[in-house]
Amino acid sequence: MYETMNNTPKRKKIRIRYIVLICLLIYVWLTLLIPPLGAFYSKWIYPYVSVILSNFSKLFPFSLNNLFILSGIVGLIIFPIYSRYKANQRSWKKIIFQVGVFAVCFYVWFYIAWGLNYAQPDFFQRTPMCKNNTYDKELFSDFLEEYLGGLNNSYTLIEKRNVNRIRKEIYRQYFSLNPDDYGIHNLTMLPPKHKKILFPKLFTKMGISGFMGPFFCEYHINEFIPNSQYASTLAHELSHFLGVANEAEASFYSYIACTNSMENEIQFSGYLSVLNYVLHDAKKIYTEEEYDQILLGIRPEVKEVAKQNYLFWKKNCNPTLSSAQDKIYDIYLKGNKIKSGTENYSEVIELLISHQQWKREQEELYRIQEGLK
Repeated sequence: MYETMNNTPKRKKIRIRYIVLICLLIYVWLTLLIPPLGAFYSKWIYPYVSVILSNFSKLFPFSLNNLFILSGIVGLIIFPIYSRYKANQRSWKKIIFQVGVFAVCFYVWFYIAWGLNYAQPDFFQRTPMCKNNTYDKELFSDFLEEYLGGLNNSYTLIEKRNVNRIRKEIYRQYFSLNPDDYGIHNLTMLPPKHKKILFPKLFTKMGISGFMGPFFCEYHINEFIPNSQYASTLAHELSHFLGVANEAEASFYSYIACTNSMENEIQFSGYLSVLNYVLHDAKKIYTEEEYDQILLGIRPEVKEVAKQNYLFWKKNCNPTLSSAQDKIYDIYLKGNKIKSGTENYSEVIELLISHQQWKREQEELYRIQEGLK
């Protein structure tokens, strides 16, 4: 009788935990299904969650996200074996239930800590910019002329990266973006420094230059990447930290932050980051002769940097690991409201063209207003 009474508070605590977990799971599902809840999370919940988690994680010099995932995988392997074969054996039914509870905790933590940013309205719903057709030849040509001018003029040989200077400049550029115009949370406080990847050689073999660690709001940079890719990668991952889940949008913000900079090496990194996407779309729009003329319009030094970057990844990237990672990430993105999967990266050009047209409209409006004064 006494033992039963003694166990009652413990059972109540366990029951409360399960109720809380179920409530959080329902909240996650509702947020993923109802757009206004996604917008509310991104605007009012995530900024505070990110501050709490990132302030905790910055106390550690290593990646808590990587450690957490590794520990979780090891735990899922060891726990069932240990629970089954220790002195007081648990039934397989109980073991499977407990593993399921852990998986649900993992799932809920991922989404509440960062993953619900996938549920926020898309770029064109968050900004005053209008969607334009990427394959409109006139619009694309207009963008291409401006882009190639910026790419060629910003070229600089980056022999050594100044990490602190790059980081401060990228922060400054994000500080300057108007949230109402760009649909991104402004930096209201200095963000934590990026974390180094735990196994950089392995990630290089998979073709990964950086990633967002959602469980503790840590953004990671692969220190092995070429110097010309460093600034744009840092800016890309920082946008994820600011709540941007869509890869095309993250590439867009990275491009804007870098190309707005007066630092040539940062500016060049921004222009270079979308070169492959620009050429990919150009090949679809123009004839072979026109495309060849576009290639001739790129500075030889820029081509050499692009070639060296290609050779770097060709040499260091393992095709099997890279292909496996691409397939897994494609499934992950499609499961999180990014219908195009890994093709989403290339959709950055649509955003850049729309941004260019919007800027011109704003400039024209400003001239009209000045003329009326």
